Amino acid sequence: MPNPAQSDLHVNAPLTNVSIAYIQNASEFIATKVFPQVPVQKQSDMYWKYSKSDWRKTDVKRRAPSTESPGVGWKLDTDSYFAHVYAVHKDIDDQVRANADSNFRVDSDATKFVTNQLLLKRDLDWADTFFKAGVWTTEKTGVASGVGSGEFLQWNDDASDPINDVSQWIVDFRELTGYAPNTMVIGANVLRELKNHPDIIDRIKYTQRGIVTEDLIATLFGVDRIVTAYATKAAGPEINDADDQDAAASYSFIADSKSALLAYSPSSPSLMTPAAGYTFTWNGYTAGNGQGIRIKNFRMEHIASDRVEGEMTYDMKVVAPDMGIFVGTAVA
Repeated sequence: MPNPAQSDLHVNAPLTNVSIAYIQNASEFIATKVFPQVPVQKQSDMYWKYSKSDWRKTDVKRRAPSTESPGVGWKLDTDSYFAHVYAVHKDIDDQVRANADSNFRVDSDATKFVTNQLLLKRDLDWADTFFKAGVWTTEKTGVASGVGSGEFLQWNDDASDPINDVSQWIVDFRELTGYAPNTMVIGANVLRELKNHPDIIDRIKYTQRGIVTEDLIATLFGVDRIVTAYATKAAGPEINDADDQDAAASYSFIADSKSALLAYSPSSPSLMTPAAGYTFTWNGYTAGNGQGIRIKNFRMEHIASDRVEGEMTYDMKVVAPDMGIFVGTAVA
């Protein structure tokens, strides 16, 4: 297949703006809500990791006359990131464009489609890699009965106490890290059970609306926000007929709908700010838009089509595993 000429390739700024606007409105995708984006200029580099214990102890002493003050400092370690480039394209056939009411609508729809593909990929990577056991320093497991160490009674049981459970985990989190977790990611079924939990309903019955919302649950739990993992994925064979393909497909939530993650996610991320994790985006490649994405369009004459190609750069990294508590099987 012949390649487009270099002169035919360019980053389309208006279409990139459409893509960025779509990212900001695609509320069901959660990866960067939990692992905030840190724009970087190089695709790969090192970053510093500061010793936690040095910031949690003091060597201050009473100073006698004509003596030096105690010297202090902190130990440093390093880690690295590599922001891979992910890409996908949608071709717009000349016949499709000729039949369209608006050229821009065709290009805009293609841009939204490839952006959705990229966002879906990033959320799949995040959920598969980080929303599970074996990643975080602390793990809790919901059980139907016989609660043991590190376990709690599943929240679909009316006798359970989710508010007290989370409150205790926050105390433990503070003691371990010096920070309070501010974000709780919950699966869709976890939210459903919490909305119907008798203790939560009882506590909010005198509020203005008397309806359990994510904001009210966040207030009761003592976190800034609840992030519900609503995004879904499809699996199934490729079939030429759209209706047949949809009928043959199966659908499921990207993230485990019965689990949760309690984490610290800073509102102003930087390499000097601790966090559960960060998403490193290669700003030097995507023209500094801060989202790690760019849209290109170019002519594919041999197939009589215009190509809309989306690229996204990222490397998602756990930077402080003690700043996350994974809550497995929170509901049955």
